[in-house]
Amino acid sequence: MKGPSPRGPELGPIGDEILFENDRVRIWGVKLDPGERQAWHKHDLPYVIVPMTKGKNIMYFEDGREKETNETVGGVLWREAGAPHELLNVSDWQYRNVLIEIK
Repeated sequence: MKGPSPRGPELGPIGDEILFENDRVRIWGVKLDPGERQAWHKHDLPYVIVPMTKGKNIMYFEDGREKETNETVGGVLWREAGAPHELLNVSDWQYRNVLIEIK
């Protein structure tokens, strides 16, 4: 189902698992099957996304904005900390990335 899901009072984690963390970075693994959503969450730190697969997703923001993403393997995306959002995988393949938060 396209469109944002209802946001509850609690925000979810940034990713599925923390792969590494020290005093400078926190590195998450993110995996979304086709049609799966990443729970509403908020980035309090700037971050880099390194796609491990192609990505065809829609970001839904709390203020009603939507942003389509088309990520490529070998690409890198920089994002600033920001508003709560969720991510929907609108492709027919599993999407994976490594997300690096800069402390």
